Amino acid sequence: MITRTRLAAGACALLAALAAGMAFPAGAVAGEPTGEDAPKVDLVLDVSGSMRTRDIDGGTRMAAAKQAFNEVLDATPEEVQLGIRTLGADYPGDDRKTGCKDTAQLYPVGPLDRTEAKTAVATLSPTGWTPIGPALLKAADDLEGGNGSKRIVLISDGEDTCAPLDPCEVAREISAKGIGVTIDTLGLVPSTKLRKQLSCIAEATGGTYTSVEHTDELTDKVNQLVDRAADPVVTPVATEGADACAKAPTLKSGLYTDREEFGQQRWYRVDVEPGQELRASVSVGADRAVNPSYGVLLRAVTVHGREIVRGEATGNGRTDVLSTGLRYPKQESDEEDAPAEAVCLQVTNSFSVASGVKTTPGLPLELTVDVVDGPGDSDDVAAFGLGRGWWLLGLLVLVGFLAGLLWGWLSRWRFAVWRTN
Repeated sequence: MITRTRLAAGACALLAALAAGMAFPAGAVAGEPTGEDAPKVDLVLDVSGSMRTRDIDGGTRMAAAKQAFNEVLDATPEEVQLGIRTLGADYPGDDRKTGCKDTAQLYPVGPLDRTEAKTAVATLSPTGWTPIGPALLKAADDLEGGNGSKRIVLISDGEDTCAPLDPCEVAREISAKGIGVTIDTLGLVPSTKLRKQLSCIAEATGGTYTSVEHTDELTDKVNQLVDRAADPVVTPVATEGADACAKAPTLKSGLYTDREEFGQQRWYRVDVEPGQELRASVSVGADRAVNPSYGVLLRAVTVHGREIVRGEATGNGRTDVLSTGLRYPKQESDEEDAPAEAVCLQVTNSFSVASGVKTTPGLPLELTVDVVDGPGDSDDVAAFGLGRGWWLLGLLVLVGFLAGLLWGWLSRWRFAVWRTN
């Protein structure tokens, strides 16, 4: 009896293994090279004397930064090569020339040893000057090589103290090198001067500026930026939308980038054949300080101005990117040579800024356009609401049915043995 029970259990296990093998076919082994360079992130931390100030959740700014870094190091994806650079961490004196050279690589950009990186962060103590410009130049050197994404995340509580090397000009110089480095900035103090400088640095490289006043906000934002670096690198195509549908450029499927002034409308055109479906999405980034309560609207309209479908999103200042999207399936035509329909995409935003904040260049805009076969003929359309998973469900039903039969046979056999005994 024991032998037969084991055989039955083995049969069930075999069925389960077959189901798993068919449901999840063999693919690339985890960690196998994909042919793309690993994304790189250099965290640049201000360790100047002002980081001793106790105004973040009852503790010092340095303590908040250390706690945030420890949590970020724990959450960093395995595929990201991460490094840490400091500014103002070593020289406590008054000599400006020496203080403005005070930037060092605390942990080299490369595969992450979390224990070693945390130990290095624990040794930091607020010390000296704030050489943001020199630190950014060195950080760009830290990221040289490879074609993966490269991101610098600068965390500071004060403006650069080493002018005339303007950090905003340094950021423009880094951008002009064409090495693909994006600089994101985080300010630990709600200061107008600091915001202006950090916003300019971020804007020069297509990055974002965020003001944070709590430890959890700092942790969440740095984690978000590190995760963003791990996203596949897709180079958008620069385009320029028009102020009216009739003048709009015609776009194919792809990713596009543009700039949109505050409160401005941008128009684009897409040709959709009968039986095809248009899928479009737009993201508008707040790369400078904006007033709360804003929105983004994406509309698909005919060339005559009739609205077909719309997507909209609103924000309240808690995010630096606002996104929305839409789908428009065009019905099949009875005519064999039916012409394509020109669909106009309108992007509108309701961002606004306080006086003194630059409104040019416009806000960075990314538009994704995808024209695919419509629901009638497309393989990616759901079959009974299941998409490509219908075969998996059928397989699971079959396995369940066989397992049920086997279990029923075993139960009857055991009952018969019990009656005999």
